[in-house]
Amino acid sequence: MKEYHKLILIVGVFLAAYFIPFESPLVSASIIEAFYLLQEYAREHVLFCLVPAFFIAGAIANFISQGAVIKYFGSQAKPWVAYSVASISGAILAVCSCTVLPLFCGIYRRGSGLGPAIAFLYSGPAINVLAIVLTARVLGWELGLARAVGAVIFAVVIGLLMAFIFRREDKERLAASMAGISEEEAERRNPLQNIFFFLTLVLILIFATWGKPGEPLGFYNTLYQMKWAVVVALLLLLGYIVKHWFDREERIRWVNTTWDFAKQILPLLFFGVLMAGLLMGRPGTDAGLIPVRYIEALVGGNSLQANMVASVVGAFMYFATLTEIPILQGLLGAGMGKGPALALLLAGPALSLPNMLVIRSVLGTKKTATFVLLVVIMATISGMVFGNLVH
Repeated sequence: MKEYHKLILIVGVFLAAYFIPFESPLVSASIIEAFYLLQEYAREHVLFCLVPAFFIAGAIANFISQGAVIKYFGSQAKPWVAYSVASISGAILAVCSCTVLPLFCGIYRRGSGLGPAIAFLYSGPAINVLAIVLTARVLGWELGLARAVGAVIFAVVIGLLMAFIFRREDKERLAASMAGISEEEAERRNPLQNIFFFLTLVLILIFATWGKPGEPLGFYNTLYQMKWAVVVALLLLLGYIVKHWFDREERIRWVNTTWDFAKQILPLLFFGVLMAGLLMGRPGTDAGLIPVRYIEALVGGNSLQANMVASVVGAFMYFATLTEIPILQGLLGAGMGKGPALALLLAGPALSLPNMLVIRSVLGTKKTATFVLLVVIMATISGMVFGNLVH
């Protein structure tokens, strides 16, 4: 941290301590709500979502050859291959907007093109098969179908637009990546061993984060009841793989890289969750600085304002996986239009304030702002079109 950054931080903390009206019931309730949300986040996401994701990201950075990443995601890859793989990968993982971040960092730093990396970043939380099925069952098949189609289109279109807008910068970055590939990236393991290793890591992430979907989906409930037995078996298998297929130096390097991702991402995520809780409270509560009733009043009907407000609120609000569905059910009951509901579904799960802070640390302010703006604009337009179709 530079010296002037330290000065700004000290002055900011002083001014906040001096001027914040802690005696106000709204302010004090919002601060408590921020820490409640942080506690909820820590309990539900850090151990079983982020920790496996950090280890996967560390493994990508160490054990997937840079040439392979560039082959499938780089500038030389065929666009239909790069964007298809990025979208399918995200759909298989079905993670939240924060859990996908270490994985995005891993493939981006390993030499992925900006467009495919962004497609992966969006698709991970947005193209969640279980969330789409539950959306159709709880909120209606129209919203479920529109969410599925919109999420796939968004992942590809936003990735292509980001690649086009920043094509010069990305070309230079990828050229540097190509120049940095060494011939000594010889593999100690054969391709099948690497696939099996990564498949084990991904399955641990999927089953550890498997949430209870509710009674209507019996198959998913069965998997939910088996999840911890499967996770334990996979961890034992992973232990065997790491012990017998990797040497000591590789294991140390993997842990060190995983720690590098964790110390970069976790502080920003925790700060972002606190800010999201302070401003809007936990999902389903009305204890943030911005009362829910104001949002409800702004998202009725299918106007440009209603769709834009839904997109912006969805982009900045933090949603744990599947929590957006009961929240929208309540908002629809309070008069929210179906167009704004879709806008929130397309912007919300893929973005959040914590997510934006981490993306900025990787891509910089300009690229992050462009990504967020594209999501908000496309979600707003999609909401208006959908609202007019189902009106």
